[in-house]
Amino acid sequence: MWLLSVLLPLLKLHLCGIKVLLYQTFNRSFTLPVLPKQNGRVAIVTGGTRGIGFETAKHLAKLGMHVVIAGNEREEGAAAIRRIQEEDCKVTVEFAFVDLTSLKSVRQFAQTFQNRGLPLHVLVNNAGTMRLPETRTEDGFEFHFALNYLGHFLLTSLLLDTLKRSGRQGRCSRVVNMSSATHYAGVVHMDDLNSSNCYSSLGAYAQSKLALVLFTYYLQEQLAAGGFPVTASAVDPGMVNTPLYDNLWSIAQALKKPVAKILFRTPAQGASISVYAAAASELEGVGGCYLYNGHRKQSSDTSYDSELQAELWKKSCELVGLQEA
Repeated sequence: MWLLSVLLPLLKLHLCGIKVLLYQTFNRSFTLPVLPKQNGRVAIVTGGTRGIGFETAKHLAKLGMHVVIAGNEREEGAAAIRRIQEEDCKVTVEFAFVDLTSLKSVRQFAQTFQNRGLPLHVLVNNAGTMRLPETRTEDGFEFHFALNYLGHFLLTSLLLDTLKRSGRQGRCSRVVNMSSATHYAGVVHMDDLNSSNCYSSLGAYAQSKLALVLFTYYLQEQLAAGGFPVTASAVDPGMVNTPLYDNLWSIAQALKKPVAKILFRTPAQGASISVYAAAASELEGVGGCYLYNGHRKQSSDTSYDSELQAELWKKSCELVGLQEA
């Protein structure tokens, strides 16, 4: 039982990591094309105070978007805004508090944003965590599942009408979900989404990233069926040298540092794929993609399971208290 539920998934996850590092060893990070100006458009970037999220927010702001950085550290948020404005004082960027592990906080954030009457053209669901010991949120959910997936599911659902109203044919709104190559080794345990039976931090992380891809595809299907001017795509930044790895054991941290300097992408390089998904002209009206290093790529076989997509959607609606659309 332990061998099947823990050891084998861990081996698969580490193999995914090795494959990514090998790819990055022999392939350069793609260079962003010249992107059109985004004046008049509004974006929300979760987890935008540091790492990939910060670089994404900065680049979108420089393209002319009004960027709302959503995060749970007010001091980090203020510092992020100062850094962006020091590079370009003409950008419009602000910070708004949200704790994605709290359904109440997500609802408050969405309501506050909607009360302002702003449009919303781009939602980048970037925030995430990895390798935490078994922890439950205030709502009783496993932490990786809540922060990486369920909070973003609720946030997207609450802001979807605003995204629909803001988009138009030929100028769609966009939802960008930050996944990971670990989703290839992920398993969504519909009978144990909280990973209670046999906890593995990497397994919980991989499940949350697979859930994001499943959610992306089902959301895109619903949007397309309704003819709404909104697209949804998932992106994979590769292995990036960010604070996401801060929870590694001290020995692993020491081993990771020299490898990261040589083989990992920089946060700016990692952010290029989310910026591309959010603003590239060639992706206008194109959704249901899994984007990696500037190209569309096949995600895991499991991610295309339409029955699992629908089951996860229904269960997610139940967990956050939404009526299924």
